[in-house]
Amino acid sequence: MYGPKDHGYIEVIVGPMYSGKSEELIRRIKRAKIAKQNVLVFKPVIDDRYSKTCVVSHTGIKEEAICLQNPEDILTYVKDTTDVVAIDEVQFLMKR
Repeated sequence: MYGPKDHGYIEVIVGPMYSGKSEELIRRIKRAKIAKQNVLVFKPVIDDRYSKTCVVSHTGIKEEAICLQNPEDILTYVKDTTDVVAIDEVQFLMKR
């Protein structure tokens, strides 16, 4: 969400359980939307603890998301106009 304008980059939010990773992701999503960036939010369909259709923090803040079964499906949603791709609980999208 911050950085060079001429190419993409990846930012990873890491930490132990209950450390606020989803809350930080939602905060960054909201900031990108305030900046009028085109944001796509994804979450794995298997993660339905608090909501089937939203990324939700333990404190209850939430952001609408597209639920995915397969990580390849992200490519069907991302367009040239997409500025930010946010993925919560990405480890649940890994192929086994």
